[in-house]
Amino acid sequence: MDPFIASATFLFGLIFGSFLNVCIHRLPLGLSVVSPRSACPHCKTPIAFYDNLPVVSWLILRGRCRHCKAPISPRYLMIEVLTGVLFLACYWYFGLTMSFLKYCVFAFLLLGLIFTDAETKLLPDKLTLPGIALGIVFSQLVPVNDLASQFLPGMVHLPIHGQLAGHALSLLDSLVGAAAGASFIYGAGAAYLRWRGVEGMGFGDVKLMAMVGAFLGVRLTVLTIFAASLAGSLFGIATVLVVWVKRTRRFMRRFSNLQAARRRGWQSAQMVYRFYQMPFGVFLGSMAVFSFLFGNDILHWYGSLW
Repeated sequence: MDPFIASATFLFGLIFGSFLNVCIHRLPLGLSVVSPRSACPHCKTPIAFYDNLPVVSWLILRGRCRHCKAPISPRYLMIEVLTGVLFLACYWYFGLTMSFLKYCVFAFLLLGLIFTDAETKLLPDKLTLPGIALGIVFSQLVPVNDLASQFLPGMVHLPIHGQLAGHALSLLDSLVGAAAGASFIYGAGAAYLRWRGVEGMGFGDVKLMAMVGAFLGVRLTVLTIFAASLAGSLFGIATVLVVWVKRTRRFMRRFSNLQAARRRGWQSAQMVYRFYQMPFGVFLGSMAVFSFLFGNDILHWYGSLW
């Protein structure tokens, strides 16, 4: 990597991460991300430009508002650094190419959706819907080169040839990926609703996976869903076990019988399992980041085993 370009890429990532913090705070509230200027959410004092520098201002202020001394969430610092790191990873992986631009945009959208879902359990349309459109547009600038591009040429005879055929197949793969991702999540949510009688996944997750499919194509979309389901399941099991252990210890103070304490603790853990709404968009978005960086390498390795 060129040190100057790498440094500039990381710096731009920090700047975009700072803007992403504004989006995460305002979009769930239905507010404009452009105006008014940033202000402390506690004392409402507008933030001066020298207190709005990515990373540096948070460290200088030690995570507190200059005026009212209210704490500023470490999430602001985390998102700025993560955006910078992801932009840098895109440059390292794709070089200074159109693919670099595509996946920087994708990473920006995914980070915004991951943290918004984690905080509010919402996936704003103002991120997902433009993301779907951008994924389809980028399919004409950066070939998706996925399932459809590999198998359809021998199955479908297009009335065009050469570069136009490649663009058409890339567009088709993007559209099929969007449809496949959205359909799978919608079907899983509908099945969960019929089985449990409560909504398991909302339309935000459906639109998120349509965006992922538009950017990544069919194969990496399937990998994203599989990896997210596995990660979400492991997180759910770990949460239930942690609640069970903690509640068992609490009930041990009230019951001398260990068996009774474990039984009551397990009842509490089951309540968490039934009523806790896990922000699945966090896992879908995180695994989409993993897929566009490492997914092809993993699938190539897996294919070499057969």
